[in-house]
Amino acid sequence: MDDKASVGKISVSSDSVSTLNSEDFVLVSRQGDETPSTNNGSDDEKTGLKIIGNGSEQQLQKELADVLMDPPMDDQPGEKELVERSQLDGEGDGPLSNPLSASSTINPVPLVGLQKPEMSLPVQPGQGDSEGSSPFTPVADEDSVVFSKLTYLGCASVNAPRSEVEALRMMSILRSQCQISLDVTLSVPNVSEGTVRLLDPQTNTEIANYPIYKILFCVRGHDGTPESDCFAFTESHYNAELFRIHVFRCEIQEAVSRILYSFATAFRRSAKQTPLSATAAPQTPDSDIFTFSVSLEIKEDDGKGYFSAVPKDKDRQCFKLRQGIDKKIVIYVQQTTNKELAIERCFGLLLSPGKDVRNSDMHLLDLESMGKSSDGKSYVITGSWNPKSPHFQVVNEETPKDKVLFMTTAVDLVITEVQEPVRFLLETKVRVCSPNERLFWPFSKRSTTENFFLKLKQIKQKERKSNTDTLYEVVCLESESERERRKTTASPSVRLPQSGSQSSMIPSPPEDDEEEDNDEPLLSGSGDVSKECAEKILETWGELLSKWHLNLSVRPKQLSSLVRSGVPEALRGEVWQLLAGCHNNDHLVEKYRILITKESPQDSAITRDINRTFPAHDYFKDTGGDGQDSLYKICKAYSVFDEEIGYCQGQSFLAAVLLLHMPEEQAFSVLVKIMFDYGLRELFKQNFEDLHCKFYQLERLMQESIPDLYNHFLDISLEAHMYASQWFLTLFTAKFPLYMVFHIIDLLLCEGISVIFNVALGLLKTSKDDLLLTDFEGALKFFRVQLPKRYRSEENAKRLMELACNMKVK
Repeated sequence: MDDKASVGKISVSSDSVSTLNSEDFVLVSRQGDETPSTNNGSDDEKTGLKIIGNGSEQQLQKELADVLMDPPMDDQPGEKELVERSQLDGEGDGPLSNPLSASSTINPVPLVGLQKPEMSLPVQPGQGDSEGSSPFTPVADEDSVVFSKLTYLGCASVNAPRSEVEALRMMSILRSQCQISLDVTLSVPNVSEGTVRLLDPQTNTEIANYPIYKILFCVRGHDGTPESDCFAFTESHYNAELFRIHVFRCEIQEAVSRILYSFATAFRRSAKQTPLSATAAPQTPDSDIFTFSVSLEIKEDDGKGYFSAVPKDKDRQCFKLRQGIDKKIVIYVQQTTNKELAIERCFGLLLSPGKDVRNSDMHLLDLESMGKSSDGKSYVITGSWNPKSPHFQVVNEETPKDKVLFMTTAVDLVITEVQEPVRFLLETKVRVCSPNERLFWPFSKRSTTENFFLKLKQIKQKERKSNTDTLYEVVCLESESERERRKTTASPSVRLPQSGSQSSMIPSPPEDDEEEDNDEPLLSGSGDVSKECAEKILETWGELLSKWHLNLSVRPKQLSSLVRSGVPEALRGEVWQLLAGCHNNDHLVEKYRILITKESPQDSAITRDINRTFPAHDYFKDTGGDGQDSLYKICKAYSVFDEEIGYCQGQSFLAAVLLLHMPEEQAFSVLVKIMFDYGLRELFKQNFEDLHCKFYQLERLMQESIPDLYNHFLDISLEAHMYASQWFLTLFTAKFPLYMVFHIIDLLLCEGISVIFNVALGLLKTSKDDLLLTDFEGALKFFRVQLPKRYRSEENAKRLMELACNMKVK
């Protein structure tokens, strides 16, 4: 096959919609002339952008490293794009251009058409402005850009806050159904720590505000449609439990691009680049507000000499505690804004059952340790909790299945610059179960976090009681939950009148209702997996597990047939560990706890990939959250453990699947077993020689069982490595819905890596009719976009897995 010819068939995607994602965004502007590539092939970690060409056999190793994340998008041949990418933690090194393809990260949505308009830029604060000549006016004493002549059309609830399709649908509905609009002025900050504000254009008073960190996605309407003068942004409401989209219309249509450009600036620039000890910025209305992030983690004695973090039920958002087990409370306090305050010490860690408790109801715990974390970012307090104490009897009795309990935790801190102690108080839900109950690892975090706003007043020198360093007194302390409940009435959606049967809050259809033939690939980690299972099936599995535990070295005879039907979701964590032979993995657990303390030479590559692994899943979508933290530690530990292979892109997806079913120590152990005992690591060795062999075997199997499709692929010069790399290296975990992914891992752990051939042939056979109608580019697009979406339906996935299980592959 002529490699150059095959490369030339790949092009860049185009679209008429511009979007921005606050976690990871790409700006694309169409160029009139072709721009030669300036990328010399180096992997610049600062830009994080991958420029790849599919089809070059000589560069397969580089292609495999790039294509594992979000594959390239299709476009009309001959078009070229200038792609510039920036991240929240810093800016890229500049534009890169390439006539082949570009791979974005978290949300693979092309951002075409976001061009700087042919107009003067908004005047920044302090630069002055000429009246009446521009719709943009500066805001005094605020590092922001202000846009006037806007109309607020309303807001709607959304299920998929980063879905371009859903955002455009809501934009169309709100624009067409809005009967009474609201004129507003929009203030967009210049840094990621800022706040987007809606102002009354007459009085310049604030109507509502949205912190940049809560804005997830921005989108503009298609050119040539009624929505071409509209833009919208989605935001997480009430601590990410709800998502809303806010839609605006611009009187000056050219301003739409400039507004999105300002959002991009805010997403990418961090005020934290300036040291806290630097000269203070000009005073703002919030300069006396100090923001803290406070997290609570509960740990229980695991019976092996360690305390492990307890799980948190995803549905009820409550900690799941075991009765009578010794526990520890760990509080993490991190200041996030304003001049840094020095935490001197903690003089009290308190606990009480219930919510809205009185101070007299709080009971002191024994403090074990306090001090800064290893990275210096947080102040960590740990205390012992004896659940058998009569004070805590309520939260040491089994909770009825239909109920949850509340628990209040407080920490009293002495802050050097503050006159009196500061108490941070956290209320959370808990459930208590039997100490012998089998805890299924949940799809949720293991901690709860609340933001606090501490308002301080500087004390004048003559009013101080002594010449100490105390400079402030506390005016008030308010949690984010309290603030949002108080400010809900200020939301523009409340101010907009509602008429008859119409409401400003329009329900959004589920994400899975998106059309299969749109150009947006399915995000990794998509798809809900129910834990519900027929009682008879659970009984059968219960009997099998009881017998298996009597002799773990021998698999029960009935096991294989049960696995082929799919392991019940609630049992997967336990069954996967048993299938992998991790029932006696104490040595690996101990090894893991040592490995995570060591440095990895591939740390930067791991860090870059964590943010784009399973962005569609709640557990992994939060930057710096528990899911990403555990995923980073597992990938780092394996890279140190297996020096020959180290970290390879694709490992993070498999590790993420395991983390959804078990604690990180066990997930690491199963990952090691899959890599070594099941032969997955062989695919990465010696310039992917074994992987090339797998591609050859797959093509021979196609030639035998699907000859017409095999010949069609020969005619269009499509080779196996161009579409099957992800299938083998990530075990289908990178792009397919979770329901199907979990079933594949069931079979893999039971029957071995040969299962990958069964599933691959099943996918090709069931898609044969569609693939026979495609050309080279159409086939690539089908594998990247349409094929994974087909299996969002559980019925389709079940039929595929039945076909794969019944297929006999030599």
